[in-house]
Amino acid sequence: MRVALFVTCVNDAVYPATGQATVSVLEALGHQVVFPAEQTCCGQMHLNTGYQAEARSLAQHFVRVFSPYEAVVCPSASCAGTVAHNYAQLAEASNDQALAEEVASLAPRVYELSQFLVDVLGVTDVGASFPHRVAYHPTCHSLRALGLRDQPLALLRNVRGLQLVDLPEATTCCGFGGTFAVKNAATSLAMLADKLAAARQSGAEVLCALDNSCLAHIGGGASRLGYGLRTVHLAEILAARDPGPPGKGLSPRNSP
Repeated sequence: MRVALFVTCVNDAVYPATGQATVSVLEALGHQVVFPAEQTCCGQMHLNTGYQAEARSLAQHFVRVFSPYEAVVCPSASCAGTVAHNYAQLAEASNDQALAEEVASLAPRVYELSQFLVDVLGVTDVGASFPHRVAYHPTCHSLRALGLRDQPLALLRNVRGLQLVDLPEATTCCGFGGTFAVKNAATSLAMLADKLAAARQSGAEVLCALDNSCLAHIGGGASRLGYGLRTVHLAEILAARDPGPPGKGLSPRNSP
């Protein structure tokens, strides 16, 4: 299958290893991955802060760039959810019938990575090896926008050497929420403290999720408190073949 990688702003600018890992996983399964160089932001930040006109312009651009592809894979549940659900709402709110029709055609072909692997390809074992104790944090967009529950867990259970441990109160928000963490810092930090306490209780060496934004929030808190918890995107675990220490060669999410 010819797959287009939608890498997202955060991964492109801060965590390129996640995009590279996504490509490695898909190519190892025999798929051709292309990177449309014209891609930009999906407009999630603009939508979340009320900039409807700017978001619509970005949505129109996204549709133009990615419509030619059979499948679009994104290593971010929040960005995939924006395209899959919010674009239709945006088109309706702006009374843009042309955009609505284009979104109706494209949105069903836009997938978060684990969703694509499990639901589309029917793959739960990608040949990964990652011998560490790992807890999975279901981010709000993965759980509530895309409805992803068992897909990431099925993939993690088939990683060689990986011990999957339960995360207490796993479905509670980590407190990031994009601009929420800035506008409501005290509440965000209180929620983060609860998530970090749960992670420590789990005994995990590594906390895994589908969104680097949430992982950055959690990893930063863990680093500041000296918890010794690594945060690693699912794509990087699935691409791992070297049984090195947790986070070896991975993006530095735990910087203060």
